[in-house]
Amino acid sequence: MNQRPGDGLPALSGHKTPRVVAARRLTSRSGRTEAGRFLAEGAQAVREALAYGTVHELFATEAAADKHPELVARAAESGARISSITQRAAEMLSETVSPQGLVAVCELVDVPLADALSGSPRLVAVLAGIADPGNAGTVLRVADAAGADAVIFAGDTVDPHNGKCVRASTGSLFHLPVARERDVAKAIEACRAAGLRVFAADGYAEAGLESADDLAAPSAWVLGNEAHGLSADLLALADRGIRVPIYGKAESLNLATAASLCLYASAMAAHR
Repeated sequence: MNQRPGDGLPALSGHKTPRVVAARRLTSRSGRTEAGRFLAEGAQAVREALAYGTVHELFATEAAADKHPELVARAAESGARISSITQRAAEMLSETVSPQGLVAVCELVDVPLADALSGSPRLVAVLAGIADPGNAGTVLRVADAAGADAVIFAGDTVDPHNGKCVRASTGSLFHLPVARERDVAKAIEACRAAGLRVFAADGYAEAGLESADDLAAPSAWVLGNEAHGLSADLLALADRGIRVPIYGKAESLNLATAASLCLYASAMAAHR
């Protein structure tokens, strides 16, 4: 930490200081790609980043540092730079309405597709064209809870390092391998080559989740866009399509809810 002249206290970095301005660029996808880093905001995300990721710098307001001294200490012990910032600077780095005043600059976590699928995986989520970062982050969290071995962001799916996605994952982004692959077909074929049976979550499929008897097999669930689902071409690449049954009058399920049911169906079948 820089020190304030004469008082021995950390110098506060304002919103116009170079380090804050540089970190602010990480709120954009192009800025993250160029720097190879992203922001993790809030105590939970920072805690998991310090435990499972690589943190280069920690920005903290005085109030946040007083509230979470253990995180500041752990960041310092890991060799991360600690920067004390003003509330205005915290607002500049935050993408939320109520900034928590604690933001970590982290190394990107995605790995090559081959690395994510190494070691005989048993459960993988393939996000194909998911547009909403909140949904993507929630699926990450569910996949982590269900014991998935990897999550693949395929096609035009949102950046896993997007601030909203990071927050929605509540730290799960740092827990399991995450890969990005522009070609969805390539991602699906890589899953099959890794020994996974490929299931497509399809609301119009003949087979229902409640009657599927092969869910215990090592499997990859392909989850499509919130509004349009999976294209006919992608459905044709799956071993089979499976729908989540709807017993009431709801037209459909939220993507993250459907993903939760599918991933947990496989996880519970495998653990019986």
